[in-house]
Amino acid sequence: MIVIVLTSAPPKLRGHLTRWLLEISAGVYVGKVSARVRELLWVQVLENLEEGKAVMVYSSNTEQGLEFKTYGQTWQPIDYDGLELILRPAEQSSENDSARRPSRGRCTGWSNASRYRRFGR
Repeated sequence: MIVIVLTSAPPKLRGHLTRWLLEISAGVYVGKVSARVRELLWVQVLENLEEGKAVMVYSSNTEQGLEFKTYGQTWQPIDYDGLELILRPAEQSSENDSARRPSRGRCTGWSNASRYRRFGR
């Protein structure tokens, strides 16, 4: 099983993918193809996708049962003790954000109750 999600894809690429996969929603392609066809499709995606983004998820014989590839994403796949996870970079806070938020001192949890529970007050 393979799932490919595209954003800002040219019509040429969309048409090529519909030869092999079903387009179940705009930019979402699903199907069952061999590993060789899957790799050739990914090469086509990389060659034809100019400024868009792409994610491919496919079945594999791993502990998670799947693997994925990304292109043009700010989120990066990383290997963490044998598990494939997505690393989302922290958003850069601007000076306006820090000016809007009042400083409460040391923040230890989501609520005052968590602070009491943590420090035993």
